[in-house]
Amino acid sequence: MTTVDPLSDTALAHSLDGGFSSRHADVDGVRLHYVSGGDGDGDPLILLGGWPQTWWQWNKVMPALARRRRVIAVDLRGMGSSSKPEGGYDKRTMARDVHALAEHLGLTRVSIAGHDIGAMVAYAHAALFPESTGRICLLDVPHPDGDWSSFTLLPGPHQYVDPDRTGVSGSYLWWFALNQVQGLPEALLEGRYRLLSDWLFDRSAKDPASIDERSRQVYGRAYSTADAIRSGNAWYRAFNTDIEHERDYGKVEAPLLALGGDESNYAYLRDLMPSKGADVRVAEIADCGHYLPEEQPEAVVDALESFLR
Repeated sequence: MTTVDPLSDTALAHSLDGGFSSRHADVDGVRLHYVSGGDGDGDPLILLGGWPQTWWQWNKVMPALARRRRVIAVDLRGMGSSSKPEGGYDKRTMARDVHALAEHLGLTRVSIAGHDIGAMVAYAHAALFPESTGRICLLDVPHPDGDWSSFTLLPGPHQYVDPDRTGVSGSYLWWFALNQVQGLPEALLEGRYRLLSDWLFDRSAKDPASIDERSRQVYGRAYSTADAIRSGNAWYRAFNTDIEHERDYGKVEAPLLALGGDESNYAYLRDLMPSKGADVRVAEIADCGHYLPEEQPEAVVDALESFLR
């Protein structure tokens, strides 16, 4: 009798209502893993996740979203069960991966919701492929721009380092620097990545329990190898290239919704995003830190459904 791994992509996909299944596609030299389900008349919706997570970060919202449309949650280049090549981690190349996947699936027009790194890729897709982009939603993170070059190595008085956010308004992003280093993070974290991922979840979620033990196991396993750590960090090492690309994009034309946690990046997105698109709205997700789809899934579904209609 064959034992099914309960943390495998196949088992996780089948655990969701909506007829979801785990698949792979070879597109433009990269092998992408995705989980697809649902149907309906709306534009197909592609979901792109962030660091240090996988497609599974969308598990609480996928069944509801799939009632009205096809939903495709993708492991980006370097993430989860997708391939981990040596290069191509700038968000322009990763957006081309997503566009190639959509074409492979026979989809001529898609809407995209991205969180964290996935939000950067969603924005790049809208800039590069306006005719193929319906609407985009950025969850808690924008695309890198020139202001990111001013991030400091030491925390400022307004930034929090540990979970206590009393009297502060911003986050000290020390891992941006760690992830620039090649070789050392792999040596330190291979086989024990949960030391880092659990710290991040406990620090950056309003309610750390919203990311449950099964999910933490999924993410810890996904980043347990040196290759997975290297490729996830490569998304960060490409930020300087992403900043250069963003200067060429101009305002995106697709309708754009930015969602921010009230205890994370809402205020930042509220001030920044109107300059980044022709049709932008910004909304706050209450009682929420950085991990919106897991912390407040009903609010995220409501915001997306209202925006996508």
